[in-house]
Amino acid sequence: MFRGGHGGKGVSHPTRPLLGGITAEEAKKSSYLNIVGMVGSIDNDFCGTDMTIGTDSALHRIMEIVDAITTTAQSHQRTFVLEVMGRHCGYLALITSLACGADWVFIPEAPPEDGWEDHLCRRLTETRFGGSRLNIIIVAEGAIDRHGKAITSDDVKDLVVKRLGYDTRVTILGHVQRGGTPSAFDRILGSRMGVEAVMALLEGTPDTPACVVSLSGNQAVRLPLMECVQVTKDVTTAMNEKRFDDAVKLRGRSFQNNWNVYKLLAHIRPPSAKSGYTLAVLNVGAPAAGMNAAVRSTVRIGLIHGHRMLAVHDGFEGLAFGKVEDITWDQVGGWTGLGGSKLGTKRTLPKKYFEEISATISSFSIHGLIIIGGFEAFIGSLELMEGRAKFEELCIPICVIPATVSNNVPGSDFSIGADTALNTITTTCDRIKQSAAGTKRRVFIIETMGGYCGYLATMAGLAAGADAAYIFEEHFSIRDLQINVEHLTEKMKTTVKRGLVLRNERCNENYTTDFIYNLYTEEGKGIFDCRKNVLGHMQQGGTPTPFDRNFGTKMGAKSVAWITGKIKECSRHGGSHGGIAGGVLSVFAKPLPLPAATPRIADHQNSAPAQAAPARSPFLLLYFKAKDRCALWAWVPLPPPQGGCDAEPTPGAPCRSHLRQHGRLSVPAGHAQAQPGLPTPHRAQGADRLRAPHPQGAVVAEAAPHPEDPGQVQHRAGHLGEGAHGACQAEEDLPGVPHVRKDPLNNAPQKNPPQHLHF
Repeated sequence: MFRGGHGGKGVSHPTRPLLGGITAEEAKKSSYLNIVGMVGSIDNDFCGTDMTIGTDSALHRIMEIVDAITTTAQSHQRTFVLEVMGRHCGYLALITSLACGADWVFIPEAPPEDGWEDHLCRRLTETRFGGSRLNIIIVAEGAIDRHGKAITSDDVKDLVVKRLGYDTRVTILGHVQRGGTPSAFDRILGSRMGVEAVMALLEGTPDTPACVVSLSGNQAVRLPLMECVQVTKDVTTAMNEKRFDDAVKLRGRSFQNNWNVYKLLAHIRPPSAKSGYTLAVLNVGAPAAGMNAAVRSTVRIGLIHGHRMLAVHDGFEGLAFGKVEDITWDQVGGWTGLGGSKLGTKRTLPKKYFEEISATISSFSIHGLIIIGGFEAFIGSLELMEGRAKFEELCIPICVIPATVSNNVPGSDFSIGADTALNTITTTCDRIKQSAAGTKRRVFIIETMGGYCGYLATMAGLAAGADAAYIFEEHFSIRDLQINVEHLTEKMKTTVKRGLVLRNERCNENYTTDFIYNLYTEEGKGIFDCRKNVLGHMQQGGTPTPFDRNFGTKMGAKSVAWITGKIKECSRHGGSHGGIAGGVLSVFAKPLPLPAATPRIADHQNSAPAQAAPARSPFLLLYFKAKDRCALWAWVPLPPPQGGCDAEPTPGAPCRSHLRQHGRLSVPAGHAQAQPGLPTPHRAQGADRLRAPHPQGAVVAEAAPHPEDPGQVQHRAGHLGEGAHGACQAEEDLPGVPHVRKDPLNNAPQKNPPQHLHF
């Protein structure tokens, strides 16, 4: 603040404090104004961010009402038309339709084609004939047809009653969507955006343009404010000019992906012509909310592709003992909002059942496995890979969809079920804090699930405003516990006379929940008292959140798309059964015999390549690198380096010393090639893995015998561009953010985690 005028008394001395204790010199340094924005809107109608603050909470309110309406609609065999907010953006309506499995959705960005009335009535009739007792239609308040005429919920109701005679009701949700307690996602999003906004202001200069803090994938980023505003205006312009395809694209890739999945599930029916291939889907590990949504999507998308779909009950154990049956389109109806696992799930691993599993795969002519589960699904898939050396029936494509409340599957930022568990913990902590505030001077010790992964404890601590969170990844000592006790002691002297401490169940084998509880109780005598609460398996139950329903739906669609692509690629070799020929998926009358003695592909205990491994069918882990964006991770053995290394490499494996010394592993021509325009294939956490991000998020990498020397391995990435040779770079040398690498054998983080490349 400056003060003064033309007289001598009014001129401030540069070092003399002005009003408020600010000197003239300090005021001069801050003579410019920086602007940083954060978008809070339940409509999610601002371009440049994947999600705005408040959208997820609005989806929670909507889904609570939809679930309640579903039960009454089933009882009375009714059709419900629900109108949600979104005057200029159909995001809420679109995500609601995916999360509840609606029969139809009307959004302003993508009006229905002319003649939609007949199509809608035909769709509702097919659903009723399939055995469903209800129909759900979602209408955004700004819905229009191709000619710009408004489509209201009453218009839709009158159409259904007049054409079909169905008992139809209209529910307009209104401003209830804006109220309620914020979801865990919105709390964390608001906190992260707030921190990023403050950092942007502190780092600003007089030349820094106004920016807006946005969510891109899973990262808070800064984008030019005026550019984002202009793109948002361009969406409205495109809709006014009836360029609806452009309007959908301008909304962003997240919106476009959601729309494409909805069209697949709602507007396309299984073809009469069959592909001749069979896919099996099973759940493995502990149950997680959203598993059923993933199964539903997998089954229906598979049927749309013309495949025969099989449901495997009770995980790998059910696959071994033949608990397999055909599953149809109508059987998975209504599964989206169901918690738990309808197929049944167990933690049993397949290693001791290789012979039985091979027999089941052979008898049912299974060409691909889609495994939905947690860490056990991940380990089980690795075991199936190792079993290919002795059982050729296991040489089929395998896809893992991470689904666990612990969020501890390697390679994935998110897993199905984690968001639901996080909201359960956050809601419970809110109630506990309310109890603590009422009794005054009370500290609660809460134990969460997660195994050796501290995701739930960390995120719940951030969402619930905990005083401390103890996790396995961050070592703590008795001194740290003492500091936290002292902090709570000082806190009790303020107006907030309560405390909340979260502890991951396996954060420390000695500092148990009972130990921490006893320590706090003893040290807090006369100042505060303590209570403890072990949340337990309540974290695995409950109705899945909108995020988990939508996430599971899109992951299921992505997994079937990959396996279908692989089968079509292999079908060019002819045949009828999925087999493996030197690591390239092929189709033969029966699987080709594999070498009798085959070493393991990788030494997972030491995160290093094993002895020279044969080329195999690529095992891909379907994982999530960013919100609403899926990617695939392919594991293949790399060829040895071409000289220039001081240490002797392991036969048939890259030299890790070379990577440490030079940071780059040169790959011979013909061994690693990338399609022109694609990023260079990068080495992942083990030297036996090759990763190449595709612009659409899919990694396409293969290993095959070298055509001139069968003893050598040829690697391909993408579609093998002409002369576009890639190189594999050690992940430790790549820029990125810290990422905890997990030890697959011990289900725990490894020491010295590498830098993780985000794309």
